[in-house]
Amino acid sequence: MKSDKMKTDRRNVLVTTTALLAAGAVWAVPAAADDFPTRPIEVVVPFPAGGTTDVVARVFAERMEQELGQPVVVENRAGGGGSVGADHVARADADGHTLLFHNITFSATTTVMQHEGRALHDIEEDFAPVSIAVLVPMLLLAHPDLEIETMEEFVELARERGDAGEPLFYGTTGHGSIMNLVGEVIKSEAEIDMEHTPFPGAAPMVQDLLAGRVQFGGDQLSTSFEHVLEDRLVGLAVLADERNFALPDVPTVGEVGFDTLNLVGFNGFIAPAGTPDDVIDRIHEAVVAAAEDPEVRQRMEGMGAVASGSTPEEFRQVLAEQVSQMRPLVERFDIGMGN
Repeated sequence: MKSDKMKTDRRNVLVTTTALLAAGAVWAVPAAADDFPTRPIEVVVPFPAGGTTDVVARVFAERMEQELGQPVVVENRAGGGGSVGADHVARADADGHTLLFHNITFSATTTVMQHEGRALHDIEEDFAPVSIAVLVPMLLLAHPDLEIETMEEFVELARERGDAGEPLFYGTTGHGSIMNLVGEVIKSEAEIDMEHTPFPGAAPMVQDLLAGRVQFGGDQLSTSFEHVLEDRLVGLAVLADERNFALPDVPTVGEVGFDTLNLVGFNGFIAPAGTPDDVIDRIHEAVVAAAEDPEVRQRMEGMGAVASGSTPEEFRQVLAEQVSQMRPLVERFDIGMGN
């Protein structure tokens, strides 16, 4: 009898323990996408306010709030060519409430820092691409006081100035940024000398370019194409395989002899690695809704950009291709965060 009672007690304990474990397992399951988001979403723009990436992020955030039912708040965390903001997101909880909104410099800066052996994050291991919001190419620019109209004329002038010991200054959005890479490639392939002047973001760089304190530079076309249309700056080339509809007279880099600089320009949403797939899908749906909104599309076209709303996998492929394009260039020209 005692043996039967012990068996019964043990069986009751096991049943109770199993039930508690099952309940605990239910409690431990992360919130489903149906419950997401449960609080405001932070969108980190790793550059100062006023540049293309910042403006596009705010346009999309406003529309995405309607889909997600929570505030979508843009926060600027500039520094390190975009690496400061990117690292903040890489270390954030992987629950979808902290997102990175970055551009082509993401691939460049990360590749440069890995080349130097001091990268704080890895694009493939530490991030989960969500969606490309817009496609917008880089635009190479010159100050009108140079009295040149083409890339060929710019190269000739830059060579003359360098030979005379008076090199031109080129502005970028920071050490290791995409424009830093572009500038060093142009210097090497065209055999010219220019001095690098880094800025914390596109807006201050363009202001110094307009003032003539730097004579050459570049950033996303949306930042400066109106300055080109109004003759305050000279558009020399777009980093793309076809001309942009906003500046149809400006050639591509391939047309002016710099095929290696044909890179896809984008602005996109990126989550920390480990973010649940259903949460990624929920955010992606909100991005697509914004990209398909007629008002958003019109505003993007007015900036020379094309609303996208790509899939996470398409975005992942773009990032992988850019890293494979940039790594040999970074190594060949020894681009660093201090160049």
